[in-house]
Amino acid sequence: MSEVTPDLLMRAYGMGVFPMSENRDDPDIFWVDPIRRGIFPLHGYHISRSLARRIRRANYDITLNADFEGVLDGCADREETWINAQIRQLYLDLYKRGEAHSLEVWQNGHLTGGVYGVTLGGAFFGESMFSTATDASKIALAFLIEHLRRCGFTLFDTQFITDHLASLGAIEIPRADYHKMLTWALRHQADITAHSLPSPSEVLSSSA
Repeated sequence: MSEVTPDLLMRAYGMGVFPMSENRDDPDIFWVDPIRRGIFPLHGYHISRSLARRIRRANYDITLNADFEGVLDGCADREETWINAQIRQLYLDLYKRGEAHSLEVWQNGHLTGGVYGVTLGGAFFGESMFSTATDASKIALAFLIEHLRRCGFTLFDTQFITDHLASLGAIEIPRADYHKMLTWALRHQADITAHSLPSPSEVLSSSA
């Protein structure tokens, strides 16, 4: 495989494919274009009653791009991870270029959860998330979904779907439908820094 550069990575996203590695110690990268794709509908996501209670409690702080490296490393800090050294460096490079972003959850001054991904046009490509406190990653997703909606994004790609993502309203669609949505999203321009982050009440009021 030829060298994967930040420019090549962004072109891949524009074609609907994303990189993975077998594990953190595998130096190779392969490209993935799933037959069925996970997405979050940006209008009509669901917040459970238990999560709503945690969001309403507001014993946390939410930030955008305050600790991208911390979120990236939090996502890789697990027994099985597809984030090898090259992939880690590529996302750090995209962050420096303003093309990768993170949303962080802080509790008592400690980073306890977060999610990161890549933006291109009106699409947000969610890469990974982590949590070291109950529901911290779910809180991060709820705030991120509302924030992306307010900033004009039309597509939130989750790559694959899990029970965790489905519990917040993620759905699975065929590859062909995903590529149509991607084509539409790339025709639009959205800026994740265009608006301040929503308040807990704004997140809850937009939940289906």
